[in-house]
Amino acid sequence: MRHGPTVRRRRLGAELRGLRLGAGLTSGAAAALVGWHQSKVSRVETGRSGVRPGDLRLLLDAYGVTNPGQRQLLSALAGSEHDGGRHDWWHAYRGLLPPAYRDFISLEAQARRVRTLETSVVPGLLQTPDYARAVTRAALGAAPDDRVDALVEVRLARQEVLRSDPPVEFSAVLDEAVLRRSVGGEEVMSRQLRALLDAAVRPHVRLQVLPFAAGAHIGVTGPFVVLSFPNISDLDVVVLDHLTSSLYLERKEDLRAYIDAFTSLQGYALSPEDSLEYIARVGEGT
Repeated sequence: MRHGPTVRRRRLGAELRGLRLGAGLTSGAAAALVGWHQSKVSRVETGRSGVRPGDLRLLLDAYGVTNPGQRQLLSALAGSEHDGGRHDWWHAYRGLLPPAYRDFISLEAQARRVRTLETSVVPGLLQTPDYARAVTRAALGAAPDDRVDALVEVRLARQEVLRSDPPVEFSAVLDEAVLRRSVGGEEVMSRQLRALLDAAVRPHVRLQVLPFAAGAHIGVTGPFVVLSFPNISDLDVVVLDHLTSSLYLERKEDLRAYIDAFTSLQGYALSPEDSLEYIARVGEGT
């Protein structure tokens, strides 16, 4: 069980090791090229140590990495706040967002696939502005309006991963309570349910409803998110949200348990087609 920065360091280390091997260099040769001790290269590649932006540039130059997009992605993984692009837009809000939330956004922005079970509210990637504001206001209580507005902006900006090229593959199992719980009032909920129907038209979005009639199931233990990354399946991570923090599960046995649980829940849930009909009926008040 780890926190987000460790996940990023592990992925960055795996990428750098692959680049070193692709360049035909041993860890000792790479260390000599950049003026490091061999143990430092090893610590970076195994994720035990982070890497500063300047040191990362030295490594990428040594490995012959010239592609700007690739360098930008690796800079984002390193946590650099000095490389622009869609992968680090959230740094503009760094004074507002808790570290755990920044880490989650960073991982989400780099994920290839997102699988989520939601038991209480609509997933953040599918929330309308009014719904997001109502949820944020409920969570923050008497927080100033400008703070609420800024957090809503962040939530809506996260949704760009569904419109990027290529977009993230998004699969969600929604407990019926998500559809029935009135968040923000009748009009807000009506628009939110229509937005779910619109989102599900996209080929990379798959929604399934888990009706109350399904009874008890493994999902009653609480919501979770499984994030999968391109080309590096062993760096997939499960995210569990708590009131004051988020936990990240990386062990293979934990990942397998949650992926199996998600697959099982999809079997309990209505098919995507029946789910859309169900959402529409709830929106009509039936």
